[in-house]
Amino acid sequence: MTKRTSDFARIFLVVFVLVAFNETNSVADDPSPGKQVSATAKFSLADGDAKTEVEVRHWIFLPADYGKKESGSPLLLFLHGAGERGNNLPIVKKHGPPKIVDSKTDFPFLTVSPQCASGKRWNPNEMIGFIDYLEANYKIDKSRIYVTGLSMGGYGTWSILAKNTGRIAAAIPICGGGNPDHGKNMTDVPIWAFHGDADPVVPVSRSEKMIEAIKAAEGAKAKLTLYPGVEHDSWTKTYDNPEIYKWLLSHTVETKEEK
Repeated sequence: MTKRTSDFARIFLVVFVLVAFNETNSVADDPSPGKQVSATAKFSLADGDAKTEVEVRHWIFLPADYGKKESGSPLLLFLHGAGERGNNLPIVKKHGPPKIVDSKTDFPFLTVSPQCASGKRWNPNEMIGFIDYLEANYKIDKSRIYVTGLSMGGYGTWSILAKNTGRIAAAIPICGGGNPDHGKNMTDVPIWAFHGDADPVVPVSRSEKMIEAIKAAEGAKAKLTLYPGVEHDSWTKTYDNPEIYKWLLSHTVETKEEK
């Protein structure tokens, strides 16, 4: 083999490796509309003068019309329950939106379903930072950011609302609960909570107290639907109801660009 041929072979090998690398990572970095893929988000959270590095493994689904709207796509953040924690991302598809979008390619939301680590609970600061990351990397309609979750994810949904960021257009917490003292922070957010009235895992009173606290603070945008005789699984019936998605999309928030 001549030196020129050897140099050409090395260049070809480098190009091949780079192309292969890019193709391997393009699925996570640039998912195709109408298909749900796994991805990893890495970002920093400021804590005073210090920074915490955060890594979030998640499923992401882009709607079929992604990129065609000047305003961007509505974002739906789904938080799973305690049983889906760990490092086995496929189990996150067990319930709710990540399960639905595998067969419903016309789902209108840019749907993101992160996985919480084993032994952990949803950290609202991390999830708000995750929303920041998504806004920076995808074409998202900032006036249409929605949050929903079941059981532990229902608690996570309430905890995000408690931060009173003014960015959540509407939320659907299912069989969860929160701190009623934070009800005053949620008076401006449309909330539709769901709970089985025979739930032996998370008492229905957890949802009732949150709605009562919001109303006591003169909030008029929160409501609760109870399923008579239903135990902990109040999410299957809820997520199978097309009306909840119409309800979400009927709400927007005023963005900084609009003010």
